[in-house]
Amino acid sequence: MRTIQLLLVVVGAIAVAAIANRRGMQPSLVVVILAAAVSFVPGLPRFTLPPELILGVVLPPLLYSAALDFSFVSFARNLRPILSLGVALVLVSTFATGLVAWWVVPGLAFAPALVLGAVVAPTDAVAAIAVGKQLSLPKKLMAILTGESLVNDAAALTIFTLTVTAVTGGATAAGGPVGLFAYEVVAGVLVGLAVGGFVIQIRRRLLDSGLETAFGLVVPFAAYLVAEQVHGSGVLAVVAAGFMLGHNETSAGFATRLQGRGVWQSADVLLESFVFAYMGLQTRFVFEDLATAGIDWRDFVLGAAILLLVVILVRPLWVFLTYGNSVLLRRITRRKLPDALPWRYAVVISWSGMRGVVTLAAAAGIPTVIANGQPFPGRALIQALAFVLAIGTLLAQSPTLPMLIRRLRISAPEEQRRQSEAVRKARKIARDATSRALAQAMKHPPEGADPKMMERFASRMRAALAERQRGSDADAVEAAENSTARATMWVVRQELLAAQRKALIRARDERKLDDDVLRRELERLDYEEAAAATSME
Repeated sequence: MRTIQLLLVVVGAIAVAAIANRRGMQPSLVVVILAAAVSFVPGLPRFTLPPELILGVVLPPLLYSAALDFSFVSFARNLRPILSLGVALVLVSTFATGLVAWWVVPGLAFAPALVLGAVVAPTDAVAAIAVGKQLSLPKKLMAILTGESLVNDAAALTIFTLTVTAVTGGATAAGGPVGLFAYEVVAGVLVGLAVGGFVIQIRRRLLDSGLETAFGLVVPFAAYLVAEQVHGSGVLAVVAAGFMLGHNETSAGFATRLQGRGVWQSADVLLESFVFAYMGLQTRFVFEDLATAGIDWRDFVLGAAILLLVVILVRPLWVFLTYGNSVLLRRITRRKLPDALPWRYAVVISWSGMRGVVTLAAAAGIPTVIANGQPFPGRALIQALAFVLAIGTLLAQSPTLPMLIRRLRISAPEEQRRQSEAVRKARKIARDATSRALAQAMKHPPEGADPKMMERFASRMRAALAERQRGSDADAVEAAENSTARATMWVVRQELLAAQRKALIRARDERKLDDDVLRRELERLDYEEAAAATSME
């Protein structure tokens, strides 16, 4: 793809997404539909990217950004439903889709049909998570959907590698499929943790927010490429690195955290808009390839319709099977399971099965020939079916998901109450830490500090704490009458903020606060420090 064409796709996708968002429509759906229509413009060249570029450049930043903002505590707390959806359901979906494709699609052998099943197995939770944030879905439901999106790509791509190897006749790992899967998981996680630990050590020595942010942009690509070099899971390496750096985000400076949030939010918007535009722009050319391969249209349409139904229905069947088992287990044991889901949550999860960029990238990555030099059997058919299933799930489920959520009237008053209590608890921890640090500063003031000025500063800080007003204590910096006094107040202000951060981090480490509450309070403190730093200029 030419550079100017790629730039036009990106700019056009962002513009359409912005307009759709302003008018209350789903940006992903609007972008896909318009891009599909544009693909039929006469003379329009084909927009294609190598699959390794999509998997190695587009996917890692999206996964890394999600992992940075996702609480590892929430991930561990919801591990059972996440693994059920992200691993077990991927396996079930692969074999269910593959078997049905083998039966209903003429000319598609069993092994290539399993390749198709692996290609369409991973869901793309980008649209579901965006809808969930917009409608303020409960924290537990959002944690499950986000956690699934972080692990199902790795599981599906590993199965895809195994099925392609079975068709091409390539060499497999000594331990067989299970050994290969275990090795990729362990190697990917270890590489991600190693990259994350290395970055944390380097970041502590940079002491420059611009360099730290720039260095952070390299992390997802480095983790992915290193893991792929050792034949581990690049996807899991990115997720592990994101978890580690997100958990240790407190070691960075306030400017680095503020810059990083803005950078990754912008990257998410850019990449998500591009992904859906790229999907839509393939429409005409996929069907042209199908016609060139001489595949009968009636057989294709019938097979695609049946497979779309299977792909959509497998997920709710699996979700409610596991949900029914948990209900039965509760009745047998007569006790409440800690990870039991309300039935409304299960309905939303069952309808959040849209496919996306990983499906398209995997389909494009199918080899053209097998080990004996013959063409890969059914390659054009698999790619066309994968495209139809990805677009079909997006068009069927994405516009109806918000209506389903509103109809179910999902709310979690108990969860909201706990969240409010956690925020109040965090604020109290911060206020207590400020009071202790302020008393210490009054006993041991900075060298050259004016006692009267210190007392006035302390009075304003106590009043601000009593009134619980965000940022009101920053006025104390402005009260300084000369540059020396301002510098003194800045030193004291930094000590107070540092005391609050340490107290909040200690509470998180002692399991008194969740990661998401900690991040929210740290963001508030970061903005306070940024405002105080600006007043010093």
